[in-house]
Amino acid sequence: MCAFSPTWWRASPRARARRRWPSWRTRGPSLQSRAPDPPDSARVSDVILRLPLDGLSLVENSPARRVPSHGTDLFATTFAIDLVPVDERGRSAPPGWGALVGAEPPERFTGFGRPVLSPCAGTIVAVHDGEADHRARRSVPALLAYAVTQRGRIRGGPSAIAGNHVVIRRGEGSVFVLLAHLREGSVRGVAGDRIATGGLVGECGNSGNSTQPHVHVQAMTDADARVARGIPFRFAGYRERVGGDRFETVEVGLPDSGSIVEPLRP
Repeated sequence: MCAFSPTWWRASPRARARRRWPSWRTRGPSLQSRAPDPPDSARVSDVILRLPLDGLSLVENSPARRVPSHGTDLFATTFAIDLVPVDERGRSAPPGWGALVGAEPPERFTGFGRPVLSPCAGTIVAVHDGEADHRARRSVPALLAYAVTQRGRIRGGPSAIAGNHVVIRRGEGSVFVLLAHLREGSVRGVAGDRIATGGLVGECGNSGNSTQPHVHVQAMTDADARVARGIPFRFAGYRERVGGDRFETVEVGLPDSGSIVEPLRP
């Protein structure tokens, strides 16, 4: 589970009761959906991004499932999505006692240190580094203990939640893309640097309000998440696992929570 992600904000019973929406994507020339379609707020978007992680990722907290995807609009997370790097068996880390009863070192996880790539071309407008990568938590006792400290992190503002992160202004427009929970010391670039789609941003980490290494992605109307509003977006050019070793190619889409995806190779 993750945060800005699965455990960063526990949805209220009312939020959990909201309708859950399946993935929506375009394959080839035709539009296909697992009826019904997701809400217009998540489905209709001209903001198209690249997946920021190569290799396999498990999708969590997708706006294809519900909006707001993280149970709140706080800090412009309305349409945010979490990507957890996994191995060929769909595991974020091997099983072990730590996964059952305690916390685990982040180095144990498949995604820790995986390169994080820019999902769009644009200009870096904000960079934050120096937050420690804390121990990961998969066990129920560890997650419950972590949840108790949630309010304090929220009071700390976006940086306390996002950990090490980068904000990129997409093109010359007014869309800003946040990549959060990066590995301490890995963040590349400074404000004002131009970056191409696929350019190296940093490495996947477990900083900020995160329960295991993953990347949190969100688009918003301002570089400052405290005043911004969330913007819906979709991903272009990826494959989604549909069973076993079988994948379907998705030209443009929004993968559902629980999906395993990877970007198409050039």
